[in-house]
Amino acid sequence: MIISTKGRYALRVMLDLAQNAKENYISLKAISERQEISLKYLESIIGALNKAGFVKSLRGANGGYKLSRIPKEYNVGEILRVTENNGMELVKCTGCKSDTLCSRADNCLTLPVWINLNNIVNSYLDNLSLLDILNQDYKV
Repeated sequence: MIISTKGRYALRVMLDLAQNAKENYISLKAISERQEISLKYLESIIGALNKAGFVKSLRGANGGYKLSRIPKEYNVGEILRVTENNGMELVKCTGCKSDTLCSRADNCLTLPVWINLNNIVNSYLDNLSLLDILNQDYKV
């Protein structure tokens, strides 16, 4: 699994919003400057996060974005899945779509290895919250 720039930046945006939650709404310009992400690229990321219901938006002079839930209620896995269009599988054959399974799947001795590894990685990401990252509590 290779996490795309979009996925990594989405996590940074969510952490930025969590760190600056005392502000009411945070402008994209402020996030762009703090995170050193181009405003244009940030617009596509925030659009995906907004569509997923992870952020609230407000238009106008004092507008911007804020988290729709508290940091503890977000996990890294769900944030990455919003932006990772190619899925979160380590190898193609662990995908849930039947068309990604190879013709050897029924007799493949390595398939369970990849499935288990994929489950471990996804479990870790699903059990790591924004709050854990803010507190630097990286459970293993």
